[in-house]
Amino acid sequence: MTLSVRRICFHTFVIGFGLLMIYPILWTLASSLKPESEIFKYAGSLIPSTIEWKNYINGWNGFGTTSFSTFFRNSTTITLAGLIGTLFSSSVVAFGFARLKFRTRSFFFACLMITMMLPGQVTMIPQYIMFQKLGWVNTFLPLIVPHYIGGTPFFIFLMIQFFRGIPRELDEAAVIDGCNTYNIFWRVILPLAKPALMTVAIFSFMWTWDDFLGPLIYLNDPKLFTVSMGLRMFSDPSSVSNWGYMFAMSVLSLIPQFLIFFMFQKYIVEGIATTGLKG
Repeated sequence: MTLSVRRICFHTFVIGFGLLMIYPILWTLASSLKPESEIFKYAGSLIPSTIEWKNYINGWNGFGTTSFSTFFRNSTTITLAGLIGTLFSSSVVAFGFARLKFRTRSFFFACLMITMMLPGQVTMIPQYIMFQKLGWVNTFLPLIVPHYIGGTPFFIFLMIQFFRGIPRELDEAAVIDGCNTYNIFWRVILPLAKPALMTVAIFSFMWTWDDFLGPLIYLNDPKLFTVSMGLRMFSDPSSVSNWGYMFAMSVLSLIPQFLIFFMFQKYIVEGIATTGLKG
C-alpha cells in the first residue's frame, strides 16, 4: 500500500469517525427545527420538511412567568461564582503542596488522593443535612460555597503537577529580592501557571454548567432553576413532553460551551501537555 493510499484511508476514517461523533449534535439541531410530529417519525433524517422557529420562541418563553432567560441567568451566576472560587482555592492548596514543606504534607496529600477516588454519593446525604441545618437549601450557596473551601481534588492535583514543573530557582531568586511566600505565589507562580489556570477554568465552567444533580437536590423554586433543570421541565413522562422546545433550548444551552471551548482550546492542550514536566 503506497503512502498516498494510506493517507486517503486514514483521512477517510478520521472524517467518518468525526461525523459519527458529531451526529448527535446535528440531530439535536435538526430536531429543534422540526415539527413535533416529525421528530421521532423520521428520526434518521437531518432535513426538516418545514422549519419551525416557534420551537425557539415558545421554548424561550419558558413556563408561566419564568422564561428561559431566568434559567440562563441562574446558570451563569452559579458557574462564574463557582469558577472564581475553584481557581482561588485550588491554586492556593496546590501551591502549598507543591512549594511548601511542612510535617504532615504527605499525610494530607494522601487524603487528597483518597478523596479523588471517593464516590460523590458517599458524601451526598451528609452534605445535604449540613446545608439544611445551615438554612442554605433552595439557595445558590450549596452550589457555590464548596468551590471556595478546599478546592476540587482533581484540579488541585493537576495544578500540583504543573507547579512542580516550575524551577525552584525562581523561588530562591524571589526570596533574594525580598519576596515572602505570598509574593512568590502571586508574582512568580501564578503568572507562569496561566495554561494550568485556563485549563481548570474551562473544565470548571463546563462541568458546573452541565451539572444537573446538584441543582436537583438543593433547588426547589422554579425561579432558581438552572438550564439543566429547565430542560427537564419540558419532559413529563406522565403527560405530554414538548420535545421540539426541549431540543431548541438544548441547542442554545450548548452555545456558551462551544464558544468557551473554541476560544480557549489551545490552553487545554498546553495545560495538559505541560503538566508534570520538569523545567
